[in-house]
Amino acid sequence: MKITTDILIVGTGVSGLYCALNLPDDKDILMITKSTVEENDSFLAQGGICMLKNDDDYDSYFEDTMRAGHYENRKESVDIMIRSSQDIIKDLIDYGVDFQRNEDGSLAFTKEGAHSTPRICFHEDTTGKEITSTLLEAAKKKKNIKIIENLTMVDIIEDNKRCVGIVAKHENGALTEIDARFTVLATGGVGGLYSHSTNFPHLTADSLAIALKHGIELENIDYIQIHPTTLYSRKRGRRFLISESVRGEGAFLFNSHMERFVDELLPRDIVADAIKKQMEKDGKPYVWLSMKPIPKEDILSHFPNIYKTCKQEGYDVTKECIPVVPAQHYFMGGIHVDKYSATSFDTLYAVGETACNGVHGKNRLASNSLLESLVFAKRAAGRIAETFDDYDAVTPDINISDYINCEKDYADIVKKEIERMRIYHEQHNNADEC
Repeated sequence: MKITTDILIVGTGVSGLYCALNLPDDKDILMITKSTVEENDSFLAQGGICMLKNDDDYDSYFEDTMRAGHYENRKESVDIMIRSSQDIIKDLIDYGVDFQRNEDGSLAFTKEGAHSTPRICFHEDTTGKEITSTLLEAAKKKKNIKIIENLTMVDIIEDNKRCVGIVAKHENGALTEIDARFTVLATGGVGGLYSHSTNFPHLTADSLAIALKHGIELENIDYIQIHPTTLYSRKRGRRFLISESVRGEGAFLFNSHMERFVDELLPRDIVADAIKKQMEKDGKPYVWLSMKPIPKEDILSHFPNIYKTCKQEGYDVTKECIPVVPAQHYFMGGIHVDKYSATSFDTLYAVGETACNGVHGKNRLASNSLLESLVFAKRAAGRIAETFDDYDAVTPDINISDYINCEKDYADIVKKEIERMRIYHEQHNNADEC
């Protein structure tokens, strides 16, 4: 079976959807997803999305992002993201995203760890779901956008360092060739490689393995963020995230003796490290998080999903502490892209968590992920539209049977490369200190 399209987008999260919506209406766009359209991490984002409030906030926002990233961020990318933020929020509102408002109708802002001021737009504690579901409905209304679920990319098709399509596998194991003039990888993070993660388990870094296979440039793929606070559970499966905005609104962390042991608003990696050390000291597999300093009415209005989920697990967050533990959460590295989200292969772009444009550096600032994904997805769409006629369509000559089970070692390949890069950075940093 063969499918031909103008532009292929692999992934239906927020970056893939927004890229599709910003592409020309006269181009045929095919979107595929490994699972269902609702099973992606964009739907899980709780805290919110950052926005530059005014010109006076620029220096502070820039410094907060750089400091959280240990100053390993690409400054140009950070600047682009911040200066694009107001237009992105306006665009989302025009699509129908319902952000929290103040009594006077102005946008309400909340604060999270490592932010020096409140600058985060939000919808209760389900901001990712609100944005992604709104964009999904908009995409479904577009006649030139087609979405296929439960179709997994197993490889790209290369023609002299140009991507001219992919090979994908259906649930029944059948393979399909998809020829495309342009391909956008929006395949998400690496959580499926870890036993404790807030991510969906089917996000197994396939794009990274494929990039390694074809010599596509990667960047800092050992830069993996651990979220400090997920709800402790002995159950198997994805961990439930307790949003950083909970601590931004006043929640405290306690050790086994009910003593505070860390500044809760420090960057995520520092708080996560402090929690790990405290767990070792206490001999416990968790620490306590108290939301009691937050007024009950604020918990019910701002964090209804957290309240409901914790209640289902037997905890009333308005009255008692909950056990929390760090878990793998976000991926700052990825496929190296430029400021237009272009990879080192012609006609191949990468957006969202699978891409590395340098915004996050070594550690992501809270609530920059949705914004970064949207900003650079839109820039990818713009560049594809500008250069579309520069590339002719190619009809690859491949043997589809060559791709049977080609993905069987992908997870191990990525794990080994992550470890190799970790050791490299560790040695490099030690050498710099000498």
